[in-house]
Amino acid sequence: MDHFLYRDGELYAEDVPVADIAAAVGTPFYLYSTATLQRHYQLFDDALSGMEHMVCYAMKAASNQAILKTLADLGAGMDVVSGGEYARAKAAGVPGDRIVFSGVGKTRAEIRAALEGGIRQFNVESEPELLVISEIAASLGKTAPITIRVNPDVDAKTHAKISTGKSENKFGIPISKARAVYAEAAALPGIDVIGIDVHIGSQLTDLEPYELAYRKVAELTEQLRADGHNIRRLDLGGGLGIPYTRSNEAPPLPSDYGALIKRTVGYLGCEIEIEPGRLIAGNAGILVSRVIYVKQGEGRQFLILDGAMNDLIRPAMYDAHHDIVPVVEPEAGVEQQAYDIVGPVCETGDTFAKNRMMPPLQAGDLVAFRSAGAYGAVMASEYNTRPLVPEVLAKGDQFAVIRQRPDFDEIINRDTIPPWL
Repeated sequence: MDHFLYRDGELYAEDVPVADIAAAVGTPFYLYSTATLQRHYQLFDDALSGMEHMVCYAMKAASNQAILKTLADLGAGMDVVSGGEYARAKAAGVPGDRIVFSGVGKTRAEIRAALEGGIRQFNVESEPELLVISEIAASLGKTAPITIRVNPDVDAKTHAKISTGKSENKFGIPISKARAVYAEAAALPGIDVIGIDVHIGSQLTDLEPYELAYRKVAELTEQLRADGHNIRRLDLGGGLGIPYTRSNEAPPLPSDYGALIKRTVGYLGCEIEIEPGRLIAGNAGILVSRVIYVKQGEGRQFLILDGAMNDLIRPAMYDAHHDIVPVVEPEAGVEQQAYDIVGPVCETGDTFAKNRMMPPLQAGDLVAFRSAGAYGAVMASEYNTRPLVPEVLAKGDQFAVIRQRPDFDEIINRDTIPPWL
């Protein structure tokens, strides 16, 4: 469910007409719904009721500080994967003891900054990283709380570029090596081994891979406890998928996911962390764009938008589908036409959809890409010297620009011409 609905023939974001925002901000722009963000967070929090838990939002999905603060005010923790994300979380007012640091390539500077600024835990991805964390923590006179990310060799049955739990993926240590690595960690100075971490991928639409992975984690927990480790926290990752189309096929609900967690690991008495990102932010955001031209090609029509692959790269990168709808509601029964929907960037890959059936559109019309809140604005670039797309947050009948569109002078003046030119 989201809060982008037609009302009186116009698409609204909560109680604000999308066309009014477009007139004030210009296009293209990202638009988020506060109510949707809040509702989706609450679904996960409710799903784990009765267990000690923390929902740590995977902020790589959408990391604007306004989004982070909206969720943090509800009690969310943050899952970060870089020093920049850590700094963003802190800037948004999230305390260090609610920040989990994941990622396969944490640098020494990032580790030091997190130890000095406060951290809930590091999710350790390799033995070399473990040694570096120990060295830095000991040098600072601090103790680093850690989990070790295990790779359970479970196929998440998702897109190859977002699968993270198979043996050939770069993430975590093989679960077969876990007991030896935990023994090594326990002997290191500056390290407090608190739990286990696992994350098998993104956009999962089936609970079976979770069940396989979590049962392996439960078995490992009992083995590690028998080895003398005080395993008291399980970080179970995220990755639950969202419906990118309005078909009848829907991914499992957070309530189903929560029931699976309780069934597979609930008996262990551990605090549970989960790290949803896409399901919280995905359907909470749309990308609004305007038609520049309708071009008749050889046997096809092109709908050329002012939004491009640099604004929303998912279709070019993942062949991802986004429903694209007109901001003015089409009349009932209107005959639809087939369009190739493209942007203005000089790449054939700058194509959002081919042969997509749409109501007749013309230059100046507004369209909205649904389910664009996750991995949209955060992956945008300034390719072709196109200004970074702005972000807007709606709440009730209000809206605010939460990231401004830079002008050309701002972009160009970042360059420095060396003295010999």
